[in-house]
Parts: sequence; C-alpha cells; structure tokens
Amino acid sequence: MRLRVPPFLKRLYPAAIWNFPNEADSVFLTFDDGPTPEITPWVINKLAEYDAKATFFCLGKNVEQHPEEFTLIRANGHSVGNHSYSHQRGFSMPTGSYVEDVDLADEFIRSNLFRPPYSFITPTQVRVLSERYKIIMWNVLSLDYSNKITNHQCLKQVVGSAHPGAVIVFHDSLKSAKHLKYVLPKALDFFVEKGWKMKAIEY
Repeated sequence: MRLRVPPFLKRLYPAAIWNFPNEADSVFLTFDDGPTPEITPWVINKLAEYDAKATFFCLGKNVEQHPEEFTLIRANGHSVGNHSYSHQRGFSMPTGSYVEDVDLADEFIRSNLFRPPYSFITPTQVRVLSERYKIIMWNVLSLDYSNKITNHQCLKQVVGSAHPGAVIVFHDSLKSAKHLKYVLPKALDFFVEKGWKMKAIEY
C-alpha cells in the first residue's frame, strides 16, 4: 500500500513545496494538528533519541490552549509552521474567511510556513497566502490517523514510500496516537539504517 500524490495536484499548486528533490541523504519529518499535551512531548523525546529534527505544523487554537508544549517544540530545536487556527477545509470557505483563520493562527505561531488542513485549498487561496507564507505540502502521508489500517500497514506506508528529499506527514494528535507510537520509533530506526538525516524545514 502506497498512497501517492496525484501529479495533477502538483500542477494545480506550482507555488507549493511537495518535496526536496536536491536532498540526497535527508528526509523531512512533519507533524500536524498539535501541540497535544498527551502526545507532543512524547514525540519530542523520541526524536531526541535519534538526534532528529522535525517541523510541527500547529493549529493556532492548540497553541493558544497549550503554550508550554509549543514552547517545548521550539526549545528542542524543531521548526514550526501554521496549520490554520481551526482546521478548516479551504474548499468549503470563502477566501477571505480562510485567510483570516490562517492569519489568526499566525498571531500565536509566528511562522512563514503554512500547510493547509487536509491539503484542501483553492488556487485563489494559495495565491493569496503565498504572498506571506511558504506553502508546504507533502509526498508521503503516514495515514496514522486512519482506523481502517493496522499498525503494520501504517509502518509499511511510511518506509515503503520514504526516499531522500521526502516530506513525511505524521500527526501529534490523540486520534493518531495508537499508530504513531508504534510506527515512529520503527520509522526512525529505518531512516538511521538508511543513513538518512532527519531535518526540519526552514526558509
């Protein structure tokens, strides 16, 4: 099982970053939807065991509610990105309202990186937001949030799809905790065996 990004999406959003093809020995781990007190500190501790850095695409409402966990992310050398304030689907919102939600999140996150929730965003929204943010998508989705797959299938999705330059999506959320706690340590072992560095996204 390998979930791949349809080529037409990359053509639809040419301003977005999907992967880093010039990276020969690195992968980029990203975590969406946090910070979550029950999960985010565990992720940070696990990454530290492997000297791995990552990018946490945070929800503004979660940063507002859990500032200590957000501070912990930055204190451990990871980068942060904006994942909107309230996790809205861009396709279902007027551009002005969607941009307002993203900008509200920026009051708490203060990052020039943005990842749209669900990757649902209109070309107009991309154009407007690209004036202020670097839009980061992904090309390896872990599916750690899905209750329709097993832990092993989730792991296979990650290690079977990962490659140098890949942008890999996990979720530091309660919904994803079962899969994440099984998959992340094994995925980190796999990346180390491959000799790949694990880097944060920075612009």
